[in-house]
Amino acid sequence: MKYNIELLAPAGNMEKLKTAFHFGADAVYLAGKHYGLRAFADNFTNEEIAEACAYAHNLGKKVYVTLNVFAKNADFANLANYLKVLEDARVDAVLVSDVGMFSFVKQHCNVPIHISTQANTTNKYAVDYWHKAGAERVVLAREVSMADIAEIHNFVPNCQLETFVHGAMCISYSGRCLMSNYLTSRDSNQGACVQACRWNWEVREVGREEFMPVMEDERGTYIFNSKDMNMLAHLEQLAQSGVVSFKIEGRMKSPFYVATVVNAYRRAIDAINNGSLTEQLVEQLNEDLNKASHRAYTTGFYFDENQSRQYYPSSKAVEEYKFIAVVKQVLDGAIVVEQRNKFVVGEELEILSVTEHHNKIFAVQSATDQQGNSVEVCNKVKQLLTIPCDFKLAVGDMLRKKN
Repeated sequence: MKYNIELLAPAGNMEKLKTAFHFGADAVYLAGKHYGLRAFADNFTNEEIAEACAYAHNLGKKVYVTLNVFAKNADFANLANYLKVLEDARVDAVLVSDVGMFSFVKQHCNVPIHISTQANTTNKYAVDYWHKAGAERVVLAREVSMADIAEIHNFVPNCQLETFVHGAMCISYSGRCLMSNYLTSRDSNQGACVQACRWNWEVREVGREEFMPVMEDERGTYIFNSKDMNMLAHLEQLAQSGVVSFKIEGRMKSPFYVATVVNAYRRAIDAINNGSLTEQLVEQLNEDLNKASHRAYTTGFYFDENQSRQYYPSSKAVEEYKFIAVVKQVLDGAIVVEQRNKFVVGEELEILSVTEHHNKIFAVQSATDQQGNSVEVCNKVKQLLTIPCDFKLAVGDMLRKKN
């Protein structure tokens, strides 16, 4: 069976947006300089939002803009002007989590509205309410099970449903964190999370002198540190349950992360739709996902509310492969790359590509700079280098090597 599935990717800046589209995303979500929950991503100026929409629409793809802060009175002072900017840019939808923001957007512009996961929508009656109020789509709370998604879809079949399928998870209920604000005065719900949940913690009950016996080893334990979401093996079940948009987390992640994850999920969705998804392919794609920065994986609340979703030994993400270069030009028997991390002539590099040459490995026989000088040690970030390559790649493909 063929499903009309949207692959939705994060875009923390213009480079990540273009990377996401190159590797197969159907849409991206991004934030302007205000109102989004990732204040420390590069984010987009008003002019860049217009540029992003034009770029996406030229490809037949979409751009969604986040307005998902928990709004305070002061947040509305310039909102009408900002909404005019988004409307003029022809953004495809805005994401809101606050009912006041929802009402304001409806009154001041005609952009479609998606309800953010921070709105904590966990049941069919809430989805029905949002849909009747005028929301085009609801991003379900990540605490909703697969069975509940199917029930919601059957109850409100005309409302689009979106869920997260991959990426970092927040320890707090529906991402509503108070720890960061309490400990550092950086408010997660205003986009400034310090990720205090990733710190090394010891727990002591009030009035008790000794610490609770939660230590894994001499370092302590990361009891609030969530595992990463990975639903690649269960995408068809999500589609059967009524989900139409598969969302990848990661506006703060690198272009290499975006490329790796989007590429894997694009290949999985295409295989589902052409009937070629096998256990072997799922295994191969999961091996690909492991090459990007990640923590131990979980399927969250989709199947078993009691499964372990915390990773206790460490908060550090695993990075098995390093992003080496991005392809800027394809020549006859060679490629021009923009270098991102050090490599040397003689090393073997692996290809991350939208072509059939994905995962192929080749040795760097030589490298020359733009002046034609031979370079043996390539260690100048963003230097353009020409290297021989017999594989016909595409502009935007990447090269990587194992750490």
